[in-house]
Amino acid sequence: MRRLAGALALLSVLTAEAEARPERRGSLRPYADPAAVIAAEIAFNQLAQAKGQWTAFRATSARDAVMFVPERVDARQWLKGRPDPPVAARWQPHEVWVSCDGSYAVTRGGWRKPDSTGVFVTVWQRQEKTRGYRWVLDIGDTLAQPLAAPEMIAGRVAECAGRPARPGVAPAQAPDEWTHGRSDDGTLRWAAEYDGSGTRVFNVQRWTGAAFEESLHVEFAPRR
Repeated sequence: MRRLAGALALLSVLTAEAEARPERRGSLRPYADPAAVIAAEIAFNQLAQAKGQWTAFRATSARDAVMFVPERVDARQWLKGRPDPPVAARWQPHEVWVSCDGSYAVTRGGWRKPDSTGVFVTVWQRQEKTRGYRWVLDIGDTLAQPLAAPEMIAGRVAECAGRPARPGVAPAQAPDEWTHGRSDDGTLRWAAEYDGSGTRVFNVQRWTGAAFEESLHVEFAPRR
């Protein structure tokens, strides 16, 4: 996996890009900052190494967060009292998509354990009080081969111009809605499905200024 130092070095570059897109709305100032999302993901992994995998999941989850294991579950209920594995998975983000207002973001990346490897996708919500990010949805799977790490983490921000007036998906606010949601400004939206047989599908769409563009579509096969 790509060295942590390289990821941290990229944060200043992404922050400079984000600061060129400031806006103000309400008490939570809208701004897109891919660097903040990457930092949250890195801190999440560091906490897992220091305190334990499920301990880190509990500490960084938002209220009513959901996970797919493979079926959809209430994350805090599923994690409650669950012992940490002896060795925590190590992971890193490879790509991040952020709404224009920065209210929500999606990360995709790879994880590794001593005996397995895989891919994950996480939806992050920026918090009103702390301005930091907590995860609201986590989905992933094992892979036969490690996911190739990029030279640079790709940070993509939805366009602010010509925002969709009335997006077809309501803002995510409750457990059932985390699987189908959108950012506060409607410029980033996602959908996660579980068909009952173990197949999970996750889709992300980003506003381009004139229409929604599919940024990510992944299908996780039933686990055997």
